[in-house]
Amino acid sequence: MELLWCEIDDAALIENVRTFRTLQGPNVRLAVAVKANAYGHGLIDSARAFLEGGADWLCVHDSRDATILRTAGIDAPIYILGPIATSDLEAAVESEARMVVYDQAMVLRLIQLGRPAKLHLKIETGNNRQGVPVDEALEIARLIAESGNLELEGVSSHFANIEDTTDHRYARNQLALFDEAVDRLRDAGHPVPIRHLSNSAAALLWPDQAFEMVRVGISAYGLWPSKETRVAAALAGRGEINLQPALTWKSRVAQIKDVPEGQYVGYGCTFMTTHASRVAVVPVGYYDGYDRGLSNLAHVLIRGVRAPLRGRVCMNLIMVDVTDISDVEVGDEVVLLGRSGEHSISAESLADWAATINYEVVARIGGHIPRIRVRASDPGSPERQIPYRAPKPTQGESS
Repeated sequence: MELLWCEIDDAALIENVRTFRTLQGPNVRLAVAVKANAYGHGLIDSARAFLEGGADWLCVHDSRDATILRTAGIDAPIYILGPIATSDLEAAVESEARMVVYDQAMVLRLIQLGRPAKLHLKIETGNNRQGVPVDEALEIARLIAESGNLELEGVSSHFANIEDTTDHRYARNQLALFDEAVDRLRDAGHPVPIRHLSNSAAALLWPDQAFEMVRVGISAYGLWPSKETRVAAALAGRGEINLQPALTWKSRVAQIKDVPEGQYVGYGCTFMTTHASRVAVVPVGYYDGYDRGLSNLAHVLIRGVRAPLRGRVCMNLIMVDVTDISDVEVGDEVVLLGRSGEHSISAESLADWAATINYEVVARIGGHIPRIRVRASDPGSPERQIPYRAPKPTQGESS
């Protein structure tokens, strides 16, 4: 019996991809991000579910995840979004992954390797994270064109301020800068077969700006990028979009204690009982990704009833008040994130309590926690899968 686990509804993942396929139409490539252990949902099995739902490409952050997917038998196009260490370039080429490029040194090393590789040039349009100005992009494109073994398959950028606001003037300016960069590349004789700029928010709000590919992240998992995106979608007449959250995070009651009035609960003496109370100990903590900022703020669900956290979140344990929940027993299921009876705790609620975003809530759920795959069509018969675990470092690597 598991004491701490996640249930992932693959049927929801499949349906979310189909929703985006409907939004974008059949002629736009749909690339789904499975970085960060598929936003906490389990890399390999989530990737398979997305492909079953109709995703065309998968996006990962590093070459290691590309290798994991290939080893698992996944042969769909894989795009590496993040930086690639020089020592990992050969593995990335071996996995036939597409790679983002914004560095001449990386191109020169790939030329030395002498093997075919498809590259996507990232343009700086105002996020000032990855990417290069258009003049530098032109020089990198020239190196690629003259290499003999490399192909400029795509050009990309990334929105900086589309999901945190309903005022999209900055994003529109980024879009104009991207268009200008593509025009200059084409004028210099560089074909640009695949343009991609849209993230989840842009794919939801601006399907007419999809270009040849969109990169969908958080919303493929059934979560809206922000409240502002949801408002903007409603204002744009897209309020009927139905995203289905796929992850439920659960634990069990490990101990029940009778705590007298006037006693402190947990580290730092941050909570004192005002009456005789029953407190349940639950084996989850900040090591597992249950944010310490939830201390004395959040609640869990036990037998469909809200049970508030008492005291600070510990490394591996939390304490919750079950005084008003009848017949709670050791071993009872505890819902940390998801639905129980008539009540639910959303990733957005946890994010609000912890002063963060829903992305962080799900992505930080520990990779050591088992992910159990279920299908909504057969919820009584969950199929247990091997949980994703990050590979152990080889000798010489830091952990």
